[in-house]
Amino acid sequence: MADAMAGLTLVSHALCPYVQRAAIALIEKGVSFERRWVDLANKPDWFRAISPLGKTPVLVVGDAPIFESAVICDYLDEVYTPHLHPEDPLARARHRAWIAFASATLDDIWGFYSARDDATYGAKYAAIADKVVQLETALAGGPYFADAHFSLVDAAFAPVFRYFDAFERAGITGFFDATPGVRDWRIALAVRPSVIAAAAPDYPARLDTFLRARNSVLSRRMAA
Repeated sequence: MADAMAGLTLVSHALCPYVQRAAIALIEKGVSFERRWVDLANKPDWFRAISPLGKTPVLVVGDAPIFESAVICDYLDEVYTPHLHPEDPLARARHRAWIAFASATLDDIWGFYSARDDATYGAKYAAIADKVVQLETALAGGPYFADAHFSLVDAAFAPVFRYFDAFERAGITGFFDATPGVRDWRIALAVRPSVIAAAAPDYPARLDTFLRARNSVLSRRMAA
């Protein structure tokens, strides 16, 4: 394909988990790409012009921007090998559904670390724990979501699990006590080279700083 020869730039924010999804896919495929970092708190005009929703990531292919991480990952899987989606249409649809589930989990995580009162904090903790239990029933045996084959579902959940690293550094545990399969999956993803390379080396410190500044129940517990 002609566009497979175009230069790729991944417009990124340092803490965005959706950026990490796209970066993992690019690294898994061995595709050369550049990063262009953007401050989402002070969006420049060039970024507004290529990101209609004002969010990262944006993949610029030559001069053509693609926004939304799921669309970016699907495009990459169509153009570059190895393919990270299943070949079977039904299995592929199922994987896309679990990628959407990863996004819903991120929504609950946002609610958890932003909660200003104990009731909301507890409700969001329970919602996340429930999603982890649902994940346990979907796993195919490990070490990854679909047995030994690393897929775009893995690329979607690896950044999700990084939040739990931060929670555990703050002494907040228990999410995986009843889900050994998810616990082992999380460990396998954490040591995958593409997952490690998708985030900057100072990502854990950046994330902790971000969470401590939320003026939330979590940030107060982290301070304590």
